[in-house]
Amino acid sequence: MSEPLLSVTNVGATYDNAILALSRVSLTVGAGEIVALLGANGAGKTTTLRAISNLLSAVHGQITGGHVTFDGRRTEKLGPAQLVAAGLAQVIEGRHCFPHLTVEENLIAGASALRIGRRQLAADVARIYGYFPQLRAKRRLPAALCSGGEQQMTAIGRALMARPRLLMLDEPTMGLAPLVAREIFHFLRALNRDENLSILVAEQNATLALRYADRAYVLEHGSVALAGASAEVRERDDVKHFYLGFEPRQRRQYSSLVSQVGT
Repeated sequence: MSEPLLSVTNVGATYDNAILALSRVSLTVGAGEIVALLGANGAGKTTTLRAISNLLSAVHGQITGGHVTFDGRRTEKLGPAQLVAAGLAQVIEGRHCFPHLTVEENLIAGASALRIGRRQLAADVARIYGYFPQLRAKRRLPAALCSGGEQQMTAIGRALMARPRLLMLDEPTMGLAPLVAREIFHFLRALNRDENLSILVAEQNATLALRYADRAYVLEHGSVALAGASAEVRERDDVKHFYLGFEPRQRRQYSSLVSQVGT
């Protein structure tokens, strides 16, 4: 088997050198894969993505152990901008756009690290509009005046303008209507299929994520509790109970079930 594009090996992380956020998290993303990172709020999904993209220090976080390898290269000495240049881009949680810039100006900002001419820049913007046709109609509108779904599409499009090999997304459907959330994931699958783009997506909507991902990891309390092919994870009774509609009054610690049934 070929080496994975991304390898996270036994990574631990804290905030303010005191609050344990991750404990020996390991995962991989292969070339051309969609991998879902699942778990409840506070399970460690965002911290894992921050550790991969070296953004922990911006929020007083630290990697305490383990390492991350992207495209065969250890990343601990690479800054976020260097990782973007190497082909790793992240769409952070919260539909972050430059609010006073137009949609098209936001997209163009995503290519700022690339040395390309106007013709290629125009072609790349047109490519984004091909995936998100509704953005073309709003291209002259300030991002702040767009809907939540349009802002998320703009944020994703801006990341794609950097031409990444691996796209990471943190809760891309948070706060969006179900129809828009499905549209986002449908787009991600199309992008993965058409351009062989690897995708790592942290998502609370397990039903939706497992429908589109090839593999999945379930985090609990900063550790990987379960990993496997999405079809297999989706059919497990424990996952159905905890993430696909189990009654709250019957809820127990997921890790206790894992210890009983194994993986």
